[in-house]
Amino acid sequence: MDTTQRTDQQRSAERRRRELLEAADRVVLRDGPGASMNAIAAEAGITKPILYRHFGDKGGLYAALAKRHTDALLGSLRAALDAPAERRERVEATLDTYLAAIESHPQVYRFLMHPTEGVQPGDPGFDVGKHSAPLLRRMGEELAEVIEERVDLGPGSQQLARVWGHGIVGMMHAAGDWWLGERPCSRAELVRSLADLLWGRLAAAGDRVGGPGF
Repeated sequence: MDTTQRTDQQRSAERRRRELLEAADRVVLRDGPGASMNAIAAEAGITKPILYRHFGDKGGLYAALAKRHTDALLGSLRAALDAPAERRERVEATLDTYLAAIESHPQVYRFLMHPTEGVQPGDPGFDVGKHSAPLLRRMGEELAEVIEERVDLGPGSQQLARVWGHGIVGMMHAAGDWWLGERPCSRAELVRSLADLLWGRLAAAGDRVGGPGF
């Protein structure tokens, strides 16, 4: 098989994988944690064994969907962090971006973070700890890199940036999960309250010399 043929086959496989993920997304948007491999295969117009051939198992499909949505969310968060604004405005915009994402697609959020909610009798469902924890870990590391690059935290800055990154992501996740379930206040009120909690040390820290600024 020559290189051109292999490349064409690879592109075809990648395109087919994207199509299957888009079909899975449609089912998740409709069914949330209740999304099943049978429903996704039906939506894609294929049999379940073909779906397994592309993703291995239910966990493989979940991981692919999680990466797809995490990539999109991180892109939005980076855009908020890069926006030309005062630091407090940028902090609030970043918090709001995360909360707006989970509010606009609650079924996707529930599928990613609470997949066992929709499990039917006899369905093993997803191992939420196995799959959702790495998503939060990835977000924490990404935010830590941003903080380390932009904020002058003094001695031990790399370790402190990681503490802040994972701490902020944990706060956003826990507060957002509670808020999405109970809706005790408006999104704007929650954003202001969380920004107030973060603001003391963030307000005092200077920008890193030569960095893009925060």
